[in-house]
Amino acid sequence: MPEFILLERNKAEKAIETLENKYKNAGYYLNFNGALELLVAAILSAQTKDTVVNELTPSLFKKYKKIDDFTAADPNELLSYVKRVSFAENKVKNIMSCCKIIKDKYNGKVPDKMEDLLSLPGVGRKTANTVLINAFGIVEGIPVDTWVIKLSYRIGLSKSKKPDDIENDLKGLVDKKYWKNFAYVLKEHGHQICQSIKPKCEICPIKEICPKNGVN
Repeated sequence: MPEFILLERNKAEKAIETLENKYKNAGYYLNFNGALELLVAAILSAQTKDTVVNELTPSLFKKYKKIDDFTAADPNELLSYVKRVSFAENKVKNIMSCCKIIKDKYNGKVPDKMEDLLSLPGVGRKTANTVLINAFGIVEGIPVDTWVIKLSYRIGLSKSKKPDDIENDLKGLVDKKYWKNFAYVLKEHGHQICQSIKPKCEICPIKEICPKNGVN
């Protein structure tokens, strides 16, 4: 395996700015209305395609509108609405547990602090950052999903494959004004050009900078 190449800081900053300019309209990809819907959708989205989540949430949120609807839900009935997602049974348990904690501890309102969100079942830093950014406009970090892990390595922004370490590496490189959308910029770049199986390096806007780590 070829040796990993970490981009020099000035080149990393140029690559980041180039991608930000190319994908100015990139944004969060799950449909939601309010913090509760976002939290539920984000939990459901782990290791599941966005399109699948967006297809099932309209009927889910028509049935379950409030915290009390989730806490009082019949687990099997709730499962019937989300059975297409991966690890559906575990996610149903986490969603119901989350909602019970939110009802009992936070007066029925999704908390807007990182440490409080991280205390909820099924919520890691990716989901917590997602909720803070998209429901409350609070930008404390960068959500790290599969695309961020893959492209941060390929582009030479982080050598790590661990989400928390990648987030720290990116926070040291990415201008804070870009933190809100950077994960969605990388996701869009992955979909359009830096694809998993056969990246389109010949048309990539950062082809002269990118070290192409792990690309054959």
